[in-house]
Amino acid sequence: MDAMGFGMGNCCLQVTFQACSIAEARYLYDQLATICPLVMALSAAAPFYRGYVSDIDCRWEVISASVDDRTKEERGEKPLKNNKYRINKSRYDSIDSYLSTCGEKYNDIDLTIDKEICSQLTKEGIDPLLAQHIAHLFIRDPLTLFEEKIHLDDANESDHFENIQSTNWQTMRFKPPPPNSDIGWRVEFRPMEVQLTDFENSAYVVFVVLLTRVILSYKLDFLIPLSKVDENMKAAQKRDSVRQGMFYFKKDICKAGIAAVDGCYTTLNGTEGELEEYTLMSIDTIINGKEGVFPGLLPILNSYLENMEVDVDTRCTILNYLKLIKKRASGELMTSARWLREFVSNHPDYKHDSVITDKINYDLMVKCNQIANGQTSCPELVGFTTSKTKPSGSKMTV
Repeated sequence: MDAMGFGMGNCCLQVTFQACSIAEARYLYDQLATICPLVMALSAAAPFYRGYVSDIDCRWEVISASVDDRTKEERGEKPLKNNKYRINKSRYDSIDSYLSTCGEKYNDIDLTIDKEICSQLTKEGIDPLLAQHIAHLFIRDPLTLFEEKIHLDDANESDHFENIQSTNWQTMRFKPPPPNSDIGWRVEFRPMEVQLTDFENSAYVVFVVLLTRVILSYKLDFLIPLSKVDENMKAAQKRDSVRQGMFYFKKDICKAGIAAVDGCYTTLNGTEGELEEYTLMSIDTIINGKEGVFPGLLPILNSYLENMEVDVDTRCTILNYLKLIKKRASGELMTSARWLREFVSNHPDYKHDSVITDKINYDLMVKCNQIANGQTSCPELVGFTTSKTKPSGSKMTV
């Protein structure tokens, strides 16, 4: 799968959020980056590739490798001669730096940048954190170029920037406003995998939307060293990581004495030692909570909803969505990846040799189509016995 023609974009459920300011966008970008591995594991739906059962549940590393255009020099396998940079990751990978001032101290991984571009940006008044983020994007070459898009008025068109921006596929994307537009600062949440039904897709989108509201309303702080987020990304892709995996997460996400500083939040009464700030937790503990260990994201969301004026019908719908997330996190309901594995494993033609035959593949596609169109029930996947959902697009803007 060394090209993009196998439909990599069809695996993704991505959500773009509008922020009220650049500071809020940067704060959300950082906080959500720590959530990316967890929600990717929760939405895991890609265990098969090229007719074989794999030992991973998510698409991320597969796509990362398929669009990795680094040379041997850029990978560090040969001395630099024809290339300018050593580049640590594929252009499809987790983020490489936090953008808010409160995230700066957690930027503990090497960041390769175009120093000339970074200098140009800082001279024009862009702060160092944002300047290095942009300068990091521009260490890559454009992948495509259209003849009519070569000579542009860069003061009024952003196509040259978007050419680079849109081919750096990271877990989060920071999206500046287009010129001559009333569109504001946005952040895109990109790690989720698309599900079989509208109900499931809606549940994941609503969960992340509500999480952004809670982050901003309660001034939550999920930040941990970026190297630990990278470790979480690796753990999230492993088979059945929802039930088996352990993930680094901040222990105290709502510390006392928190004050707003330039759109981010910092502790006034000193900080704990790094090793005390975060610890390994299961997804069940992070999402649902565990007494004496962690309050859980869902209980915090429910507390937020109780203080909001939400009509009964909407509240019931939201609670059904959150119930799916709760049961996926606890293992009571299967992830899509686990359900797919069990279908193949229990198929009479499967010989336990990792080979998905044409017959198995056809029967699986028929079953998936029936579930997606509400023609058959799948309570082990969605938690109820009937479904009237129909498939729709997989990308939403909130």
